[in-house]
Formats: sequence, C-alpha cells, structure tokens
Amino acid sequence: MRKVLHIVGARPNFMKVAPLYQALRQRGRLSQVLVHTGQHYDVRMSDVFFTDLALPPPDIHLGVGSGPHGEQTGRMMVELEKVCMAQKPDLVSVVGDVNSTLAGALVAAKLCIPIAHVEAGLRSNERTAPEEVNRLLTDRLADLCLTPSRDADDNLRREGVEEARIHFVGNVMIDSLLTSREAALKLPTLSQLELLPGGYAVCTMHRVQNVDDPTVFRRLLEALVEVAGRVPVVFPVHPRARKMMKDQGLEELAAKAAGLRLVEPFGYLDFLSLTAQARLVLTDSGGVQEETTALGVPCLTLRDSTERPITVAEGTNVMVGTDKERIVGEAERVLAGHGKRGRVPERWDGHAGERIAELFERYLLGEEAGATEAERGAAVAVPVALPG
Repeated sequence: MRKVLHIVGARPNFMKVAPLYQALRQRGRLSQVLVHTGQHYDVRMSDVFFTDLALPPPDIHLGVGSGPHGEQTGRMMVELEKVCMAQKPDLVSVVGDVNSTLAGALVAAKLCIPIAHVEAGLRSNERTAPEEVNRLLTDRLADLCLTPSRDADDNLRREGVEEARIHFVGNVMIDSLLTSREAALKLPTLSQLELLPGGYAVCTMHRVQNVDDPTVFRRLLEALVEVAGRVPVVFPVHPRARKMMKDQGLEELAAKAAGLRLVEPFGYLDFLSLTAQARLVLTDSGGVQEETTALGVPCLTLRDSTERPITVAEGTNVMVGTDKERIVGEAERVLAGHGKRGRVPERWDGHAGERIAELFERYLLGEEAGATEAERGAAVAVPVALPG
C-alpha cells in the first residue's frame, strides 16, 4: 500500500490535517503516518487539539521544541530526514506556513520524495514575515500545490508554477470548523466566562511584528483597553505574547482594564465556541481571519497586510493595522451595528479534505477514485448574517 507521511508542528496545522487524515482513513486506499515535530509542544497548544479534532496520537513525535528560526528548522530537518529514510513514504504532505512546513518540504525534496503542500499559494508580499518565506520556498518545492482560494492560484501562476501542479481544492480548515461547530456551541464556555452571545469581543495576538516590538505591543494593548471599556474583551494570551508582556513591563497596563480578561489559550472546541458567538474578533492570525469569515463574525485584523485577501474582498474582515485610533474607531462601528457583512468564499464547503484525498489517490495510484474534483463542483457563495 502506498504511504502518505503527514508533517505537523503547530496548532493551525492540526486543524488543516484532520479532515484530510480522516478522509484518507475512511477511503482506506493509502496508508498514513502522522509526524508531529513538536514545534508547539504543551497541552494547551498541542495535545488538546488532537483530542478536539478526533486525530489519533502522532505515530512519531520528534519533540523539537522552540528556538530561533534557523536552529529550530535545522533540528527538525535532522530528525525528519531520519524519519523519511526509515518510513520511505511515497508522498510527504505538509500544511500551512510554519517552520515545520518548510523543514518537511526541504527534507523531502533532497530525498526526491514527492511533496504536497496543503494551503499553497497564499501571499502577504511581506518578506519580513517568516511565514511568507516558508510559503514561498515550500511552493517552489511542492509537486502538488493545493490551494484554498482562486487568488492563491493566480499567485502561483504569476510566480511561474506550472498549471499541472496547481489544484484548487478549497479551504480544508473550514472542514474542521463545519464539522465541529455544533459540538462547540454545546459547550458551557460562555457560561463559565459569564458571557452572553453577541455581548463580547475576542482578541488573539502572537505575531513577532506585533508582540516583540514594545511600541507596537503597547499601542495594541492600549487599543484593547479602550475597546474593553465598551464591551468585555476575552484575550487568550499566547505564550509568546505573555512572555513579551512581562519582559516589556506591560502587565499593569493590561491588568488595569476591568473589561479585558487575560486567560490561558483554549482548546479548539472552546475557542470555536467563543469566536462563533462573539460580536467582534480582533486578531493577527491568518486562520482566525478565515474562521470569522466562515462564521459571519466581524473581524478586525491587526496587521497592514494579509495573505488571505479573500477574507477582505468577500468576507467579514477589515484590515486595521496597529493604529490605536483606527482600531478603536472600527470596533465602535461594529458595536454600533455597522459591522462588515460578507459571504462564504467558493469551496469553503466542508469537502476540501475529500477533494485532497481523491487527488492523492489519483497521484499515487494512477487511477480515478470516486468523484473527480470537477464533478464535485464549487460551493455556491451564500450571504452570512451577523450574530446578535
């Protein structure tokens, strides 16, 4: 039986690999090996996501841990090379844009193993972002570039990627969201936090450009304090952001706002319950931009660029950068009932994992297997109502 080796390392990867892993397992025509590099390695950032997404424990856990980009990527490559040489996969599947993604692609390319990149073609055109470097290099190496949106196809074509390598499959992370939403909404997450649906905001921040720069981080926290004066703001604090908050002496600023609730990171289902029922989400996460568009929840992105422009063009996302006045002003617009309305983009329909599984079978087995991508067709974009 031909073998697919999945490489994951951080929680956005887990949400993207779960639907594909489950689709391949149900079809039963390819064997699978799941490798966790350990890029995110504590319970809140890793283990709970496997449980929430019904993923089995990783077959191989490398335990690489954190560190500077070069050091971390290098350690991953050393260990992944050993894994690939022992497992001899017929295809290496990498997801997203984290260091684990690039490390897996580089190792596979040097061993002449075909590579599939799930979530290919996204571009922020911001070379200072390490994620952008990971995306560019991984797509150059990938034999199968599996894109979540039509603009990603266009990006790859502009860069000279051959048409035969580009496959528009849709957004696999939305598969996880649609599968999990009902269970998430049944959780007591809101009651435990003493919140009402549509009566609070959620914030996430973790990007180096935002939390490592003391001036920018202070400005963003000051904006959150102002917003929290109008509506409760739940802020699950990423370990990196918490460390920088302490190192930069910003803990007192965050603590003085009664409406700003700093909490530990949530598991996937609890966080989905929280975002799905929020009035507003403020974030610098790419994945959260997509999830809020799928949920119809207004999103303010705390960045000057995005690799997911479809969430702005078609979804509920507004780019506000890191300017305090603009963030507060746009938040007030949402709270006054003027939040941006959007629609669900094409093929964000819960079947991306199935499309990818079919493509993997055709690529590895050289035969048609079930409905083709074209036969599945594109999901019709539908209007999305705002909560509350």
